[in-house]
Order: sequence, then C-alpha cells, then structure tokens
Amino acid sequence: MIVVGGEALIDLVPAVRPPGALLPRPGGGPYNTALALGRLGAEVAFCSRVSADGFGENLLAGLRSAGVDVSLVQRGPEPTTLAVPSLAPDGSASYGFYVEGTADRLFTLPPALPDGVRALALGTCSLVLEPGASAYEALLRREAGRGLLTLLDPNIRPALIADPAAYRARFRERLLPSTTVLKLSEEDAAWLGGGVRDWLAAGPSAVVLTRGAAGLTVWTREGEEHSVAARRVAVADTIGAGDTVNAALLHRLAGAPGRPVDWPDVLAYAARAAALTCTRAGAEPPYAAELSG
Repeated sequence: MIVVGGEALIDLVPAVRPPGALLPRPGGGPYNTALALGRLGAEVAFCSRVSADGFGENLLAGLRSAGVDVSLVQRGPEPTTLAVPSLAPDGSASYGFYVEGTADRLFTLPPALPDGVRALALGTCSLVLEPGASAYEALLRREAGRGLLTLLDPNIRPALIADPAAYRARFRERLLPSTTVLKLSEEDAAWLGGGVRDWLAAGPSAVVLTRGAAGLTVWTREGEEHSVAARRVAVADTIGAGDTVNAALLHRLAGAPGRPVDWPDVLAYAARAAALTCTRAGAEPPYAAELSG
C-alpha cells in the first residue's frame, strides 16, 4: 500500500459560462495524488483530517469512488479549506486560500502505519499550516526511519508562507534528510533556492523536476540524469498535473521495490498521465486503461 498524507480541499474553479461563476471541485495536492493513484490501480490510503461538512463528505466520496482507503482519515467539525485558482492564458494556475480554522490543518500524528505500507507521500499546504505541519513532519521522519520510500512535493504556495526563510531552513534541515524522492516544479525550485547537488546532498536519492511544456528531468545520487519530453495536447488547465506526476512516480517506484529504476520509462509514464490531466478542467487524473497501449 501507498499512503498519501496532506490536505483535502475544495478548488473554486472559474467556469466558462456564466462569466465570473466558480465551480466547486475536489482538490488539494495530496488529495489529487491519492485520487490519481486509485485511478491508476494502486493500493492507496489517504491520511488526513477532513471536515464533517458537506464538502468533506463529497471529498471522501470521491476518494472511495477511486478505490482509495479512507480508514486513516481523521474527521472534525471545522469547515473545509477553500482554494481559488486564477488561470493564466496558457492554463497555468495561481491560488488564493481560505484556511483559517479549517479542519485539515488540525491533523494529529496517527499511530504507526500498517506493516504492509511501502511508500509515503506528503506535500503542499500540509507542510506549512500549523499545528498540522509539525504532525506531518513527524510522520515523515518516523516512517522514513523504518525504511519506507518517501516522496516529498513542496508544491510551494507563497501566499501561505509567512516566514520564507524559516520554511526554507525547515525544508533543507528537517524534511530533506527523510526524503527518498524530491519532486519539484521549476517554480518550486526557484523559490526554494539552492540546486540539485544541494538537495541530493541533503538526503534524497533522486530529484524529479517538472518543466511544464518542456517535460520532466530526474537526477540521482548515483549521477544519472534523464529527461523526457512533454506530450503535446490541447490544454484545458494544468490543475492537478503535478499531482498526477506524483502518483505515476509512486505507482511505478513502489510497485517494483528493490529493482533498478528504469527512469526513462518512469518519466515517460508520468508525462503521459500528466498530459491527460491537462486536457480536462480541474484536477481529473486519468484511469489505468487510458494509459495502456
């Protein structure tokens, strides 16, 4: 099993008609990653704290429909976090958030994960908003200490980070040493500073960089470097594309423990999956059958 930890929220996505209307869509980087893993056929569980309001019920229903185990989800009476994406002409998104007093940021450290768990993924708002951020950090460090493959996707949202210097120090000193695979966008990399050599020296075995229309690149601690091109598609928006990359990476890496990683194949699979997500409005990752052949 793969466990994905982090926030589940509602994206208020701009509608084509009527102008100015916003459509509520399930979202949050970790939520999208878990959903994508379920659709790809992986055995996956979601570990978070979700509101008992109507949005929270719909979020859990979406996970269940994709075959995601929600037994690790904590519940609370607080409202669901809302995110309002603004779309650029190329379909890329920036975000504003409503996070005060919301359920997901009150996540607490769960008991040890089941012995059958092979991988843990964390990222996005859950690494920033306290007190949940400290609980997720403790989960990462505990599970990495017992040998799990860990994937970290910072998915930086600058509007949520009150002290950038403190966040960068935490990332470098407390998160990277417990990370197996670090996945970054070019925007994340520029905001965090440093470089591939610095990140690899701090702990990860591999760094995967998503470069939008230019594709994906991986660097490994052993000195490998591989790149694949992005698939050319008609882009509706890029919401959930990076999360789909996370899911594709985890699906391939956790599915073949102990074997040498065929990075070109893994990256090509992730690029295909992300391209399909980009053809759909909102975070709608593909199903396994759409990637066969």
